[in-house]
Amino acid sequence: MSPTGSSDIIVIGAGIIGVTSALALQRQGRQVRLLDRKGVAAETSRGNQGAFAYTDVEPLATPGIMRKAPKWLLDPLGPLSLRPAYALKIAPWMYHFWRATSKSRYEAAVTAQSGLMHLSRAALERLIVETKGEDMMRREGQLQVYEGEAQFRATLPSWDLRRQHGIAFDLLKSPDEIAEIQPGLHPRFTHAGYTPDWMNTVDPARWTEYLAQCFIDAGGVIETAEIKSLSPLEDGVEILTATGPITAAQVVVAAGAWSHHLARSLGERIPLETERGYNTTFPQASFDLKTHLTFADHGFVISKIGEGLRVGGAVELGGLDLPPNYKRAKILVEKARSFLEGFDPQGGTEWMGFRPSMPDSLPVIGHSAKTERVIYAFGHGHLGLTQSAGTAELVCALASGQTPEISLSPFDAARFAAPF
Repeated sequence: MSPTGSSDIIVIGAGIIGVTSALALQRQGRQVRLLDRKGVAAETSRGNQGAFAYTDVEPLATPGIMRKAPKWLLDPLGPLSLRPAYALKIAPWMYHFWRATSKSRYEAAVTAQSGLMHLSRAALERLIVETKGEDMMRREGQLQVYEGEAQFRATLPSWDLRRQHGIAFDLLKSPDEIAEIQPGLHPRFTHAGYTPDWMNTVDPARWTEYLAQCFIDAGGVIETAEIKSLSPLEDGVEILTATGPITAAQVVVAAGAWSHHLARSLGERIPLETERGYNTTFPQASFDLKTHLTFADHGFVISKIGEGLRVGGAVELGGLDLPPNYKRAKILVEKARSFLEGFDPQGGTEWMGFRPSMPDSLPVIGHSAKTERVIYAFGHGHLGLTQSAGTAELVCALASGQTPEISLSPFDAARFAAPF
């Protein structure tokens, strides 16, 4: 169904951020229309790892990372790579990334991320109760494994950081301790950190669709539309679609990796880039996975999805238009085969998704600088699912003129003041 006419509030983007925001606004008493060019959970929210990663408060832009980055970026199959055909285009983003590695900016980003995580965890629990969604959750913790004493010790500062921000964990220092939580791992993994409060959804696509159905059942409208641009009006916003203009009193931009194009139509340049993530989903589990597994030094994770397993991760900086390089997915599956006793890498389906990434790993949440009738809610990187419920509550506060529960200055699009 194509949209027409005028609306109270329109949310652009039917991924997990947009759907959760639309549902929250509806529960606030607003008449909400949700627009997406493909449909509910048709993009990144369909194929991610399904993790609520509340322990991940450290940004990618850490002090000293620029000394390591060249080696990583030049490895086309490494955990962090840059497609050569995209190197010039991403240079402005890399400039902002470099600036974000300063000690002061890094510490500010950790503090801001931690605040958003605490809000999002509490907001998710409220959402689960409101939607009767407990059956859509798995509360099985997460195990982050390391090969040898030296690799483990190098990560201790990050565990100290988690402790400072109130994250519960246990450090394991032998294969036997690891096997008590996850049997069947190769003995090369000698140390680990276990976060018992970590949780996953049974399937990120199903969770997003479940919330969308809650929205529809309460009278919400979801329509297909290709959005071309936004224009401020005196008493609202004009949305130009492929089939013509429509208007709304307010608009929420939650279009993931495509959101900066809409911001550009308003005259705002926001350095949003795309972390292309790869995975392979196996419909039936050949390995008895007890907990979400993270192989930090190899840049990938393994999680349960439905009755099967999903092997994925890594970061490829390559934009929206270059073709996928599924060799990256294959190398992760091969590693999983060698790490997990009895794992059978047959019958998997490969996938690539576009994580919308800001240079400092913080999303953009706030009003457009051009009009307060447009609210931005995008750029969450690999933490969109994790921060969706918290972001939705912040969007509601912005839409109603209330004071948000946390300061939104760290998430303001205008924080990237230098030209690019």
